[in-house]
Amino acid sequence: MIAAGEVVQRPASVVKELMENAVDAGATDVKVIILDAGRTLIQVIDNGCGMSPDDAVLCFERHATSKLSSAEDLHNILTFGFRGEALSSIAAVAEVGLRTREAGAESGVEVSVAGGEHIGTKEVSCPVGSNFSVRNLFYNIPARRKFLKSDNVEFRHIVEEFQRVALTRADVAFSLTHNGKDIHVVKPVKSLKFRIQDLLGPLVVGDMMDISAETTICRLSGYVGRPESARKTPGNQFFFVNGRYFRSAYLHKAVMKAYENLIPEGSQPAYFIFIETPPGSIDVNIHPTKTEIKFEEDQLLFQTIFAAVKEVTGRSGIASIEFDNPEAKEIPVLGTRFEEYRPASIPTSGVDPDFNPFGHDYSAHDYSAHVEKSQNYGALFEDRTLPTSQVLIVQGKYILTQSASGVMVVNIRRARERIFHDRFVKALSANNPVGQAALFPVQVNVGVDGCLCLEEHAELLHRLGFDISAFGNDCVVVNAVPEGYSAQAGKVETLVQDILLILSDNPSSLASLMEQSLAQKFAVLGASGGDKLTSPLEAQRLVDTLMQSENPEFTAAGRKIISLVSADELEKLF
Repeated sequence: MIAAGEVVQRPASVVKELMENAVDAGATDVKVIILDAGRTLIQVIDNGCGMSPDDAVLCFERHATSKLSSAEDLHNILTFGFRGEALSSIAAVAEVGLRTREAGAESGVEVSVAGGEHIGTKEVSCPVGSNFSVRNLFYNIPARRKFLKSDNVEFRHIVEEFQRVALTRADVAFSLTHNGKDIHVVKPVKSLKFRIQDLLGPLVVGDMMDISAETTICRLSGYVGRPESARKTPGNQFFFVNGRYFRSAYLHKAVMKAYENLIPEGSQPAYFIFIETPPGSIDVNIHPTKTEIKFEEDQLLFQTIFAAVKEVTGRSGIASIEFDNPEAKEIPVLGTRFEEYRPASIPTSGVDPDFNPFGHDYSAHDYSAHVEKSQNYGALFEDRTLPTSQVLIVQGKYILTQSASGVMVVNIRRARERIFHDRFVKALSANNPVGQAALFPVQVNVGVDGCLCLEEHAELLHRLGFDISAFGNDCVVVNAVPEGYSAQAGKVETLVQDILLILSDNPSSLASLMEQSLAQKFAVLGASGGDKLTSPLEAQRLVDTLMQSENPEFTAAGRKIISLVSADELEKLF
């Protein structure tokens, strides 16, 4: 009656199915042991109800399930699994061993299956519960094994699945070990908030606000992040229905709509939203891995989530201005005796009225003629050493210098972008690390998956000039950033989140395109987060470095860096 489909896509799929089976079996302690990101071994040990010898053999058959006793049960699903496809699909692509014993039984049974074939069964001594060992995943499908990603990528998927199951059952102990190293060890706790803290860290919990709502169609509970804690990376976003994790772009829009005008464009809030609704009002069977769910009253659910999140964000202490509020205080008007309080004398500053910041006449080629000829950009200045008195910084955004035909204006941010881009392209293509600016170590909480992502790209980041090292399972320490990047602690924390966003983008499989894309993204990142120029000397150095580029006129994205205001155009202003 059910078209089950394929459920084993990667090692994380196996972890998900076995962990869900362990919880369905009533386990209070679930251990997950991984070797080589699941390629070599995936072992899940639980202390649940276990199986009889007959059921231990039968569970590997297609469509065999102990969680349904009639077709009507399909309309009242409260367990994780019910299709009877998971163990059959896993056994078809791996070597699987199961040791299990029911409570009250004197001994257990060990069943061995490989490539979908039953190898053997024997009586063994084992504790109550089940112990699944899945070895050599995809050993009989070389093409599938070949297209698995790197160990770090595959293990990050495993961590995601582990966290999703562990978040649904705060009363169950879970542990995750990879190559002998404990990644997560969480004990039973009384509330979801403690489980979130154990899995994702105290900083995540500290930024959370409780939500709750109850309507005729559902009951909501959980937590949403404070608007000021929103980040550019879309991590820590979870929907659960009746204890089951699911994805929904539609309901995600309900959350984002509630944050409108509260968070910067492109930022993402964290949320942990639990929905309880009658099982008959949802269909969990529309996706092979059951991560997508169809709701009967999806529009009402959308409005319920929006209203619940909107209410709590409105109480988060963010001030708003009500211009039409009749109770608002009037802005005080200056009295008629104001002149009496004016200072007796106004301090004066020494100003040379004859000083002309553009008075020095540089011998330089006309910029527009130079652009047409597309020759040496360094010829803009025959005298490359500009007196700092002849360099002006305007509002921290522009540099003004004199040319033979007028005034040259340099966009600081875009100039930095061009400089960073050239430097990063050279570093990536020639495998030649760029210079680093050391700073006081800055600790940043990025979560387990963030640590794995940064570790996977450690060599790339080193070539770009970053020194980022792991500090525990969910934190990193930033010891150095590329020269020109801001070293302020607050900006470094934001920088790390931006780096994770860039690295998760996967620009291209072609090396040359990937280098260009990464160089451009990191160039924009460095230019947008850099410290302001504070002296004419810094401005002069920036212009000198820009002129050494093969193309100082435009950024890699084609945006103009330099503009020339001719003497005639200046004359027209007066």
